[in-house]
Amino acid sequence: MGTAAKTPAASDDEVATFRRFNRFYTRTIGTLAERLLDSEYSLTEARVLYELTARKRTAAKEIAGELSLDAGYLSRILSKFEDAGLLEKETSASDARQTLLQLTRRGKTVFSKLNQLSNEQANGLLGSLTPAKRSDLIRSMHTIENALTRETRAPYIFRQHRPGDMGWITSRHGALYAQEYGWNEHFEALVARIVADFIIDYDPQRERCWIAERDGESLGCIFLVKHPEQADIAKLRLLLVEPSARGLGLGKALVNDCVTFARRAGYKKVTLWTQSILTGAHHIYQQAGFTLVHEAPHHSFGVALIGQTWDLKW
Repeated sequence: MGTAAKTPAASDDEVATFRRFNRFYTRTIGTLAERLLDSEYSLTEARVLYELTARKRTAAKEIAGELSLDAGYLSRILSKFEDAGLLEKETSASDARQTLLQLTRRGKTVFSKLNQLSNEQANGLLGSLTPAKRSDLIRSMHTIENALTRETRAPYIFRQHRPGDMGWITSRHGALYAQEYGWNEHFEALVARIVADFIIDYDPQRERCWIAERDGESLGCIFLVKHPEQADIAKLRLLLVEPSARGLGLGKALVNDCVTFARRAGYKKVTLWTQSILTGAHHIYQQAGFTLVHEAPHHSFGVALIGQTWDLKW
């Protein structure tokens, strides 16, 4: 019986980059100051106020668990809040041994002011960025949160396209294939033509675009379009999975939904054109039942490639 592979240890460069980012970010948002946003409360005290607001009535141990705070340290913070008239306590009706906490009207007012200051700070930072940089920043924040979260949640949902998606699809194909394979802007131009044709000639009964999404962030896409010359053949196009979403089975799920739709739409075959270097996609196509039927060398997108045609018949 085999043993599970261990996750490789982080390199010195990775550790240094992680710590440098933490120093930069904490300095940028001002968490190193003794008092948060020039208020009389520390960052930890502000977080406790947030938890008390979000939870309405709660026990101290729940807040300690959520924030990973020492019970004694939290107790001192709660005593400070109680002395300042921000917090009131009552015995639980269901368990006389448990004390429940809730903010007073004054406590809610204090939190509301802190929350407004935080919103103004965030708006000021984001407002200083161009729309493109702001979008990149928010996407990166989602990536960091998703990478570090340990809770179990639905990995993604599928939806059909809507305004704005075609620009994202074109941009992400261009950026990712340039980064990972060195392809030039001619590939991005090809993607732009494909999505433009899809929108202009869209037949909702026989064509579809799927967008994979999680928490409002687009993670991947795929298209099924009509063959321009043969009515019983569909073309699978533009399968993409963001690096942050790889390993979730997303590519396989997108292809399976695509094939299922093709069968229901009355097609007899689905064909696709890909490249020999895209081995991860090949595995997904093989699992779905596609077979390689033709390949030929060509020079496109600034590099030498071997194009492949894969078919699935039923």
